[in-house]
Amino acid sequence: MAKEIERKFLVKGDFKDAASKQMRITQGYLSSVPERTVRVRIKGDKGFITIKGIGSSSGASRYEWEKEIPVREVNELLEICEPGVIDKTRYQVPFSGLTFEVDEFYGDNEGLTVAEVELSSEDQAFEKPEWLGEEVTGDVKYYNSMLMKNPYKNW
Repeated sequence: MAKEIERKFLVKGDFKDAASKQMRITQGYLSSVPERTVRVRIKGDKGFITIKGIGSSSGASRYEWEKEIPVREVNELLEICEPGVIDKTRYQVPFSGLTFEVDEFYGDNEGLTVAEVELSSEDQAFEKPEWLGEEVTGDVKYYNSMLMKNPYKNW
């Protein structure tokens, strides 16, 4: 069983000059219950379906399974997703041997920018770039599946 371990932070400064890559992401949720979220996503020119399990008590790790599917199928599945679509640009920002994925949101989540870093263990130490702000790992309101239900503009 694949396990994803990541920590999530708000972004408080400029990171774009350090980005090595960026791509637009559009995603919707077929199921957003905490026990199993099922999302479809167009990431650049590729499509994916992803299933995530419930998170650990810290919120830093959880089961994740992902499979590439045709973009045409993602577009069909987006038609039957729960209300709300996530639209964002993801920047990959290398820093001190790790890659931070920074998501800049649009639409109803405009103004929100969140960074995630994938780790090999929940307690892995790492250097934080100066543009990294408050840690929000485990705060469900920052989960993409919650941002479609209660977008940033409503906070």
